[in-house]
Amino acid sequence: MAAFLRRRPNSIPLLVATLPACLRLRPLHPSGVRSVGSAATLNFAYATSDQAAEPSPGRKVLETFREEFEVGSGTVSIETGKIARFANGAVVITMDETNVLSTVASARGDGARDFLPLTVDYQEKQYAQGAIPTTFMRREGAPKERELLCGRLIDRPLRPLFPRGFYHEVQVTANVLSSDGKQDPDVMAANATSAALMLSDIPWNGPIGVIRVGRIDGKFIFNPTMDELSLSDLNLVYACTKDRTLMIDVQAREITEKDLQAGLKLAHPEVAVKYIDPQVRLAEKAGKKKREYKLSMISDSTLEKIRNIAEAPIQAVFTDPSYGKFERGEALDQITQTVKAKLEEDCDEDSLKALPKAVDTVRKEIIRRRIIDEGFRVDGRKLDEVRPLYCESGIYPMLHGSSLFSRGDTQVLCTVTLGAPGDAQRLDSIVGPPTKRFMLHYSFPPFSINEVAKRGGLNRREVGHGTLAEKALLALLPPEDDFPYTVRVNSEVMASDGSTSMATICLLKAMQWSMALMDAGIPVREHVAGVSVGLISDVDPSTGDITDYRILTDILGLEDHLGDMDFKIAGTKKGITAIQLDIKPAGIPLDIICESLEPARKGRIQILNRMEEKISVPRAMDDGSTPKLGARISVSDGTVTIVAKNGSIMEKAQEKITFLIGREIEVGGIYKGVISSVKEYGAFVEFNGGQQGLLHISELTHEPVSKVSDVLSVGQELSVMCIGQDIRGNIKLSLKATIPKKGSPDKQDPVPAKQSANVGVSPSEDVATCTESSTPSILIRSAAECEAQERAAVQHTKAKSRKQASSPRPYDPSSAPQNLEESSVKKKRQSKKEKEKEVSDGTKTKRKASTRKSVSHADDGDNKSKPSAQAQSLKIGDRLPAKVYQIRTHGLVLELSGGTRGMYKFEVNGRRDFEVGKELQVRCSSFSTKGIPVFSLEASTWAMAAFDLPCSELPCSSATDS
Repeated sequence: MAAFLRRRPNSIPLLVATLPACLRLRPLHPSGVRSVGSAATLNFAYATSDQAAEPSPGRKVLETFREEFEVGSGTVSIETGKIARFANGAVVITMDETNVLSTVASARGDGARDFLPLTVDYQEKQYAQGAIPTTFMRREGAPKERELLCGRLIDRPLRPLFPRGFYHEVQVTANVLSSDGKQDPDVMAANATSAALMLSDIPWNGPIGVIRVGRIDGKFIFNPTMDELSLSDLNLVYACTKDRTLMIDVQAREITEKDLQAGLKLAHPEVAVKYIDPQVRLAEKAGKKKREYKLSMISDSTLEKIRNIAEAPIQAVFTDPSYGKFERGEALDQITQTVKAKLEEDCDEDSLKALPKAVDTVRKEIIRRRIIDEGFRVDGRKLDEVRPLYCESGIYPMLHGSSLFSRGDTQVLCTVTLGAPGDAQRLDSIVGPPTKRFMLHYSFPPFSINEVAKRGGLNRREVGHGTLAEKALLALLPPEDDFPYTVRVNSEVMASDGSTSMATICLLKAMQWSMALMDAGIPVREHVAGVSVGLISDVDPSTGDITDYRILTDILGLEDHLGDMDFKIAGTKKGITAIQLDIKPAGIPLDIICESLEPARKGRIQILNRMEEKISVPRAMDDGSTPKLGARISVSDGTVTIVAKNGSIMEKAQEKITFLIGREIEVGGIYKGVISSVKEYGAFVEFNGGQQGLLHISELTHEPVSKVSDVLSVGQELSVMCIGQDIRGNIKLSLKATIPKKGSPDKQDPVPAKQSANVGVSPSEDVATCTESSTPSILIRSAAECEAQERAAVQHTKAKSRKQASSPRPYDPSSAPQNLEESSVKKKRQSKKEKEKEVSDGTKTKRKASTRKSVSHADDGDNKSKPSAQAQSLKIGDRLPAKVYQIRTHGLVLELSGGTRGMYKFEVNGRRDFEVGKELQVRCSSFSTKGIPVFSLEASTWAMAAFDLPCSELPCSSATDS
């Protein structure tokens, strides 16, 4: 076939077309050269006589290098060569479906400065989780708080490993490319940055490994998922080299020092072996040669010359404990000026350039040597002694909570603000919860150290210190179900001489007591305190090993600056809740770190004991400034949460909500309403969430009113009292019941007025819950009946009776027949028979057979007439006997004399041992929407049940008995 192809080149297309699919050849460049790639394929060039060969682009080969390893239960891979090839070092780290790119770059300047300008930018863009930003511009804005914290987490273990004197600008950029939400990308970004620095030509004494450790049910877990972390009582981020610790960051739920040590000792070999070795192998394959750089170091001759001049006066200043922070600073400035004058006399330009750095070096040597050799600190304290404490709570009563805390010269003012659940901070992070209801904002103004500086936006240091204090208290914050408030704490540093974040932690608990969070139902279990532990060590210059060291408790700012570590530990008497370890040398042995936990625990206990002595009684939350929550309600389940600045505003908000949505109505309850319409006989009032009630003309004032429009108008707001319901279920309202009578300002209307109106009528119930404690003075009828009555009221009494009898349907309870089918003749006979029976029984009450008055004339509330059993003539409050006709699931069907029936609804935890035919003493309490009378049991009924007496032997109360 090859010979055939050489003889017939034009036959190639035809031949290829007839070959099986598995043997077909792919055309390539006109040059006919085979391309080199990751997949081996046969590629040929061909051209026909009719068509010239078209040029096609070449294939670019991306040489990639990859390392895979297992940590915990997952597989981690680091790869370079595919993305960001122009960066000095670039690595993509992958775990499950989460990918993070980390790049490093360094400036090529001379590095003429006295510090390392290292910048770490961590970014979480919304495309990583398949979302569009919700901002107006639909772009990511300034770095969020979480991004700043992740940047600090990467920066802290990297910085100590840059060579001493390397002061070239270095920038690290970490981007989350994709996230499945299972893993937190911060630890992955730190490991990717370490690998990128190993690949670059930037001098760096790495690599490092960073790992997250959790604990569930007492078992430690490496690289836990976000779901596992929510169940864990430990969130430990540990960074180290092969033999030394670089950084520790902990958030825990009162873990003991012993358990924490166990977790650290497990994390170190897991990191050293599994994270560090793959980075070394990757650097051997694809790493660059480290470039030469210029060291910004002080020459030995310059340092020795300045030491000879400044050592003695500096030692005199720092051995005198009477010097304060600023006094020491002023004395040191004077010494520096003296040395500068001497160098200017000698015209030593090189020494003058290095003067500030050299003086600081001499000061550092003197202080460190005195601590190690003599055990004396700058302020004269012992190594394990805590500075004097001062606590004061409730210094600003108008605030929800406020306290002032001082430890030595460090002073912090803390305030607390409580808000509604909707005030919680929204988090746009790609992992973690969507909101945060406990916020601690730490502020370090320049005046706290007597400096002048510009205040900008978010500061990395302020965010880091605030987050540390927030972590320390978050473990003790009660669940949202028990405490629905959103809490914002502001920590304002008033003066700083070290450990301001730890002062914030101590103050927070003091402040919590001062604002009486426990009185608000907050189950805060323990006090929280924090202390900073420092380290001063001697190092062998040849090996770099620590030969001698001293651990300092509650370090000053100067001891932090001149020391080797700042180990901040916060917790309760039971255990640790937060840790932040920052170091300056290239690592500290883990044994020394573990040894530092015990001095920190002792110092923490001292502070807690002092706080308990000062703060023992909480301030009650019933003052006017503390916000209050009403019924805790959400939109989904039909409840509303009310938060107000004080009690008066809370009441106004509740009244407004009550007017809009309504509450359960109760007789005697006062409600705010609006006049919706005005009639000749009264006005209709809209109140309680849209319900309508009738305000009769007789219930306007205690004085007679000739015209309703003279008193009321449409749209007028007023407060009315519910005085009952008519037989049709209409709500009766009264305005005069809320107004004192003239001459008796302290005497109210006989109708009881209850100030709270938190009960209501459920429209789904057949039994109206609007009950009445006394008989109303007027029985309210329907609109048509009231109009008919008003037209007849101007006539003479006899004429009014005749006109009422001839009106279409004027309602008169006395003329209502016992049965709608009975004739008027039968009604008269029945009335006469009842009268004769009353006389024969010795009843001295006289009444007409054709009329029954609906207005009670008894001033003392006693009605001498026995109530009739006619349903149409019953009024709320009538008491009468009834027999159990039928027993149902939720109540009884009662039968009155004459065959009229009513209903009784079982009460919660009430009596249910009834028998059919049993006689009961009942009271008419309301009417259903269909006009059926609803009864309640009289107290005498319980006596009847107890003594097994018939109802006839018990006294029958009148309709107006209260």
